[in-house]
Amino acid sequence: MTLMTPMTETAPLLRWPLAVPTAILGGLALWASFPPVGWSYLSGIGVALIVAAVFRAGIWRGLLCGLLAGWAMFLPMLVWLQVVGPDAWLLLATLCAAWVGLFGLAAALITRLQQWPFWVIGVAALWVLVEGLRSRYPWGGFAWGRLGFAQPDTPFGPSAALLGMAGTSFLVALTGTLLLALAIALRQGPRTAVLVRTVAVVVVSLVVVGIGVLLPRWASSSAAQTAIVAIVQGGTPQLGMGAMDVRRAVLQNHADQTAALAVAIDSGEVPQPGLVLWPENSSDIDPFIDADAGAQIMAAARQVGAPILVGAVLEVPEDPAHIRNAAVEWDPVLGADEVYVKRHLVPFGEFVPYREALAQYIDRLQRVSRDFQPGDVPGNMMIGGIPIGVVICFEVSNDSVVRDVVAQGAQLIAVLTNNATFGGTAQPEQQLQIERMRAIETYRVVAVAATSGISAVIGPSGDVEQQLGEPQTGYLVAEVPREQRQMPGVFLGGWLEGLLSLVALGTLVAAVIHTSRSAGATRREC
Repeated sequence: MTLMTPMTETAPLLRWPLAVPTAILGGLALWASFPPVGWSYLSGIGVALIVAAVFRAGIWRGLLCGLLAGWAMFLPMLVWLQVVGPDAWLLLATLCAAWVGLFGLAAALITRLQQWPFWVIGVAALWVLVEGLRSRYPWGGFAWGRLGFAQPDTPFGPSAALLGMAGTSFLVALTGTLLLALAIALRQGPRTAVLVRTVAVVVVSLVVVGIGVLLPRWASSSAAQTAIVAIVQGGTPQLGMGAMDVRRAVLQNHADQTAALAVAIDSGEVPQPGLVLWPENSSDIDPFIDADAGAQIMAAARQVGAPILVGAVLEVPEDPAHIRNAAVEWDPVLGADEVYVKRHLVPFGEFVPYREALAQYIDRLQRVSRDFQPGDVPGNMMIGGIPIGVVICFEVSNDSVVRDVVAQGAQLIAVLTNNATFGGTAQPEQQLQIERMRAIETYRVVAVAATSGISAVIGPSGDVEQQLGEPQTGYLVAEVPREQRQMPGVFLGGWLEGLLSLVALGTLVAAVIHTSRSAGATRREC
């Protein structure tokens, strides 16, 4: 018995016994395209395998195969969430997998369109639509695992500067669906179909390679001005859920490393920075309320002779039930000045949806005893005469947060993060990969300050120029370009994502109409 069905206009490509493992293999390929494996070239192949599993299948098979592919992708990718608890890991992985299930359901319908260019483009656009929905819903969404984030070391990476992250995901998915279309043509013929689809694959490949070769040359920095930026990684006494329980020790660690930086500056070992970055949660003690914490930060700023951007947890005096995850500029002369409050909060990490209903069943939610209050303005600051865009931790995966700071004039991007909770897992590497893609997309230096790693200076081409790994403490000092131009991906990315979403919905509607008419014609013949 063959596991492939005879190729007709309506039959699925694969029978059940082969479709299920093919979908799972596709999900595993997508997982392996991210750290810790990091085989980025598997991204398009993963999409091709998932689409093959659901090709012209029934909607329930499409849903099941998509769900299995999603589990195969997200369960190993998000295994670092077991630090929080196995239930949190399984819940988030299942939520993300459900979106892949919906992709499988819709792709099963779209692939019923008879003209291959329509289903090829429609399915690739559908992937972008589903990624966009997953990045926004529910509770603000979770963007981890987007195809575009896996591409800093592939020819697809530079396309982010031209097309935004959604456009990069589309090109990867389009390559995968084109490869599947070519495989189908090779199976069923005729030679003309094989030739046409081969040409299509070659054209897309040439476009991708052309962008990768030409765009970096066109976008090569013309910044006449530079800035000297320092990053401090003080470390935490412990990792895991209790990483920040010793808050004063974490603050002391960052003050100590800043003092060491000051000694290096005074000795001429490193140049005088115009800005020093401390990571998220470097002061989990509100320095506006705790006089000792404020004095410690002020002393560090005076020692180093530069303003420090401090990741701090702030009280909300008018609303004691909430706190804020913030970045505070601490000037060596003026003291505390500008404040950015994190806009895009993490559900169950920074706020608990349905708190009253869930808290009685999940005791660990008591660790998030108060919800964080989101900010409402982008993180644009002028520090030491440098226009910077501040992004806090997982916000770096959110398109609008990054776009907004660049659109409002940020010449470099500062990412303050606390990865101590997930120390020793693949999470810091996965986040670094996202940060590298943001540098490419915006063509700006991304300076990452982490409590316990990975801190890094990432150049506009996405290359990591300096870094401090997880076991290390210390500081980085780099002279970086201040880029003023906006890459097309910054102001076109959102529009392109909307256009591709409309294409996906249009092809889905066309597929539903086509399926209904075909079913009606079959009934009339009977």
